[in-house]
Amino acid sequence: MKLEQDNPQHEASTPRLTRVLRLTRLVLHFLWGAALVATVYPCARDGRRLVLKQRWSRQLLDILAIRLDAQLAGAAPGSLIVANHVSWLDIFALNAARPVAFVSKAEVRGWPLIGWLAAKTDTVFLRRGNRGHAKVVNAEIDALLNADKDVALFPEGTTTDGSHLLGFHGALLQPAVETGRPVQPVAISYHAADGRRSLAPAYAGDTTIAECMAAILACRTLTVRLRPTPALQAQAQTTTARRELAHAARGAIAFKLGLPLASNRPETPPGLQGARPSDDGPTSSPSPAPAG
Repeated sequence: MKLEQDNPQHEASTPRLTRVLRLTRLVLHFLWGAALVATVYPCARDGRRLVLKQRWSRQLLDILAIRLDAQLAGAAPGSLIVANHVSWLDIFALNAARPVAFVSKAEVRGWPLIGWLAAKTDTVFLRRGNRGHAKVVNAEIDALLNADKDVALFPEGTTTDGSHLLGFHGALLQPAVETGRPVQPVAISYHAADGRRSLAPAYAGDTTIAECMAAILACRTLTVRLRPTPALQAQAQTTTARRELAHAARGAIAFKLGLPLASNRPETPPGLQGARPSDDGPTSSPSPAPAG
């Protein structure tokens, strides 16, 4: 199946004033999120926090004129959601459809404001390149899943432009193997007004966050599609179970997106350069979790 894509330059462009207004509203929205986390979150119950997180994320998409087209209502509570990773918007799209806890790289914890927001909104931080810390993270994920909370991660370990999939790391799928919780693959894609795949939201390669933001603001409208595939479950607690789950999830997402399933190995995460890549290598999201 040939993948049709729009180049951001060729998409209908918004007037400059509209872009400025969107960006201003976005900044104010993040500040509003920080205020909510500081004042409401400490005294709110889990259910209320999830509602706030979902509402805030939907408002963020509305500010950027991004329509959410999602079908995640049928996923079982306490699912380990694995998705392909295209943009920093992926996190907000998932939270707008079904609020979840995220796995993120530890460096995000030190980012001004964003790191604080992430830490307050059920983010699990992973020190990439540290296999011992992966066990600690797995224990945190296990506790969340056993509490019937969904956890989402991006097993490619980095972003792509959406035209292909990298290999999926399997290390953080271990909690699903041990608890018997379902692994829910979700295919994420972005589309222009005419329905063709859009590159505008892609935050990959040498693209800076400023360039990515400018491309998104320039689009009159976008649609983000979240398409689940049938849930997966480990058949037994074997040494290869998480690797088999990672391969199965990658194949399901590739099929849903209409992408060729090339034999790409996972990229070696930062901190493991020089080491042999492995399907069980650490995985994390390069983007922070949103405020509620």
